[in-house]
Amino acid sequence: MISGTRGLGFVLALCAAEIFGLFGFATFQTLIPTFQTEWALSNSQSGWIAGVYFAGYVAAVPVLTSLTDRIAPRHVLVCSLVLSALSALAFAYWAEGFLSAMAFRLLQGIGLAGTYMPGLKALTDAVGGDKQSRYVSFYTASFGIGVAASYLLTGFAESLAGWEAAFIASAIGAAIGIVVVFFVLPSDAPPAIDRHLLDVRPVLRNRSSMGYILAYCGHNWELFAFRSWVVAFLVFAMVRHPGSAFAVEPTVVAAALTLLGMPSSIFGNELAMKIGRGRAITMIAALSVGLSLVIGIAAGTSYALVVALCLFYGLLLAGDSGAITAGAVASAGAGARGITLAMHSFIGFMGGIFGPAVAGIVLDAAGTDSVFGWALALASMGLGSVAVILAIRLGRVRD
Repeated sequence: MISGTRGLGFVLALCAAEIFGLFGFATFQTLIPTFQTEWALSNSQSGWIAGVYFAGYVAAVPVLTSLTDRIAPRHVLVCSLVLSALSALAFAYWAEGFLSAMAFRLLQGIGLAGTYMPGLKALTDAVGGDKQSRYVSFYTASFGIGVAASYLLTGFAESLAGWEAAFIASAIGAAIGIVVVFFVLPSDAPPAIDRHLLDVRPVLRNRSSMGYILAYCGHNWELFAFRSWVVAFLVFAMVRHPGSAFAVEPTVVAAALTLLGMPSSIFGNELAMKIGRGRAITMIAALSVGLSLVIGIAAGTSYALVVALCLFYGLLLAGDSGAITAGAVASAGAGARGITLAMHSFIGFMGGIFGPAVAGIVLDAAGTDSVFGWALALASMGLGSVAVILAIRLGRVRD
């Protein structure tokens, strides 16, 4: 175990590697309006390309995260970041429509699968005690910083040299992450365990763990659906109110609301430590449901109000992230942390696959040029927080 100042430095280095590896996270989502014009994509096709990233994640994460119970997490992270870099370059140079975009985003999702949760496993293996929950919230909150950086970097690179430059920049970020991981993480293998790589029975028998895992699925449904469509929604609201004095670029707003997720996730975890995880998660999710029913309608009033509500929604969406994941880590049985985190991601990120796609289907049916269409799409995102509340009750989570 690592402790003290050295422990904090180790955690911050892992957070930095995570952030660099996430530079490619929002490249496609941010550029949906560009690709819809250039490739004549429908909203449903755009939603599926956004969602297939998480399909790649879900397909690979059980194996890649479970491997960290058997081999050094460093090996998994380095190989996965290499894949992230190469698939981003492939998208930049060879993507030319729906099918090729699906293929390359699928590979990028696999790269994320071997980066995010294996990094968290490396952290929880190295840092224990009272600070573990707090450091887990730092790590999960850093996910928001990486996504925010992805929004900003994508918008800047696209305006400077076209959409291809955004994917090249994300490949450079993954390469930097490789260097950080290589020098920070040890190459020592964990103690041997006598269990099949994908034996999930210890997790399925743990009611508390399953409660957190199902809550994470609902959390990701809403979070990733909103992050996938927020730029397009803000563009709609801005065009609807062309004379607005508050004409902040949608990519800047998207980056800001994602950045707000870091203090929100940390605060949510601190609140959970004081009043109980179950109660804190339920409170935050209930507020998210309410706001999801209002935010789409606000597009008919003013762009400034839409921006304000989006920022507040971004705070809420990240508020339960650290508490949910810290709960999954804390509830894991002895020797089952890797497989628990694998299931946490496998089931949890299914929400990331279907949330964006369902929102796109709703928009195709109700129309992207109407407040009503966007109100229904935002409401469909709020179903994720409904699932969070039900999962917490199912798991009887009170800690």
